[in-house]
Amino acid sequence: MSEALVLPTRRDEDWRYADAAFLAASDPATLMQWSEWTIAPGETRRDYRVLASGALAGGTVERLRVHVGAGGRFELGLVNAAGRYARFEAEVTLAEGAHFEFGGVTIGGGDNVQEVVTRVLHAEPGATSNQIVRAVQWGRATGNFLGRIEVARDAQQTDAGQNFKAILLEAGASANTKPELEIFADDVKCAHGAAIGALDETAGFYLASRGLPPAEARKLLIRAFIADAFAAITDEEARLRLLDEALAVLDGEAP
Repeated sequence: MSEALVLPTRRDEDWRYADAAFLAASDPATLMQWSEWTIAPGETRRDYRVLASGALAGGTVERLRVHVGAGGRFELGLVNAAGRYARFEAEVTLAEGAHFEFGGVTIGGGDNVQEVVTRVLHAEPGATSNQIVRAVQWGRATGNFLGRIEVARDAQQTDAGQNFKAILLEAGASANTKPELEIFADDVKCAHGAAIGALDETAGFYLASRGLPPAEARKLLIRAFIADAFAAITDEEARLRLLDEALAVLDGEAP
């Protein structure tokens, strides 16, 4: 029991990009708590959440553990716009034929550190998962994505993918990603990709040449970039709400 309550540090691989001061000042019992859900076979559960500044400005860690029964579906959408340190962690286990769909965004400036951490365990055959994470950071903010996919020995015909892209609006901003694949089955399709860079100046110039003011052109490009994370969310109202929440942060804070 005492071992379970030891605070993590940045020497722990899963917390390597975390805010060290926040971790040192945290209550171990609170920090290590998990919410646990079970989705019955054949059922669908959707969860859309926004971590925002205000009540969470001092820092927060939310951890969710989900077991998806055979043929079930878990759909998760997230906007992480809180600070100074905000971490959302999901651990999802998929039974036969189950599906996990995840779209996440970190967005913010200042000195905020915003993290998304996932571990997806394909425990049985025929399960699928898709994870799309986008980061938009400015100031000295950092957006992190640590994504791990595990495929068990008997989980044949797994189809799993994750993709991370970050746009850094100012030179002081940063992004980190740590994709991991651990595969013990041989009949699988697993892929991951990552890209970090500045906003596409060529696309901005093209829009400006069509008469769009530079600020509007930039916002349009960022909107499309963020919307990509939520494209597979089936609830249209929730998809638009998540996009609007992210863009509101951009409108209120970005340079």
